[in-house]
Amino acid sequence: MLDHRSFSHDGSDVLDRLKTRGVDEAQIAELKDLVDRRRKAIQELEAKRRELNEATQEVQQKAKAGDMDAVATAREGLKSLKASIKESEEVEGSVQNELSDLLLTIPNIPHPSVPVGADEAANRVEREWGERRAFSFEPKPHWELGETLGILDFERAAKISGSRFVVYRGGGARLERALIQFMLDRAVDNGYQEVAPPVLVRPEAMLAAGQYPKFVGESYETLESEYVLIPTSEVPLVNMHRDEILSEADLPIRYAAYTPCFRREAGAAGRDTRGILRQHQFNKVELVAYTAAEESEAELERLTGNAEEILKALELPYRVMSLSTGDLGFAATKTYDLEVWLPSQETYREISSCSSCSDFQARRAQIRYRSIED
Repeated sequence: MLDHRSFSHDGSDVLDRLKTRGVDEAQIAELKDLVDRRRKAIQELEAKRRELNEATQEVQQKAKAGDMDAVATAREGLKSLKASIKESEEVEGSVQNELSDLLLTIPNIPHPSVPVGADEAANRVEREWGERRAFSFEPKPHWELGETLGILDFERAAKISGSRFVVYRGGGARLERALIQFMLDRAVDNGYQEVAPPVLVRPEAMLAAGQYPKFVGESYETLESEYVLIPTSEVPLVNMHRDEILSEADLPIRYAAYTPCFRREAGAAGRDTRGILRQHQFNKVELVAYTAAEESEAELERLTGNAEEILKALELPYRVMSLSTGDLGFAATKTYDLEVWLPSQETYREISSCSSCSDFQARRAQIRYRSIED
């Protein structure tokens, strides 16, 4: 959630950067109008409160002087002024609620270093690692190899759950488990505390993490909408300290979690849906860090480096991409995608996203920290 103070005074730079994210002119106009109305409502309310204080002091002085007729008249004026203040408070509260509701639908402001562009075509290659192997034969895609080796079973998964599910069997199940263990151990070695969080969360947890309201309906909700199956363990990890005031001395706080994740992938029809790509259920190891604001950029570089270490250890050629303004996730201010080279498709595919969300999620989750100096 953005800070409304970002739009005070001119705010044109912030608004221009939001436009590069696809925020339309109507939303920009509404945002500017609400910020202006809120400011005027607060000024009017504060003026009336000052007037009430002054009037109250005058009544007290008249009472001391024994002018009770004037006191009675003045008290009637105080009643009228208090009623007017109550009306102004309701107006200010209503405008604030409108502004808060709108801000929940506005994505994060892109960092100045993010390449500007409408979509993934504008993403920028930051660096590459590893040598792409050349084969004397045509490499098979993983779904063919998996079925041939008997480690991936799509047919029986479809019988059990439908399309976009897989049963890992034998060596496939062991490989999946081994990779999860390998990644968690690496994360712990790098200073992350391992967490095993719930995979069912309440809707307010999705809101705090920036998944709601934009992605309502894209996750799996229970019939009563009481719980949501997590699309990523980022959701429970971000909510670990919701509504808390942390001590700066305790920062950074770093968490790592393995969970199954669940996504409808409603908009992915016909796109990268073969094999184990874009599954409705998949396993993921997530890294989340809480840092002081001035350490956010350095923490993103550290986290990205931690993820790169995994790919280097597995000897997988990859590249690091800076996502453009049009390709950023809703809550992110800056994102690096790690893309691994797939010989069978002769292309890179994203297998990890490392993002900084600045104070976007912290504001939504009401997470603050107390400075050491305080």
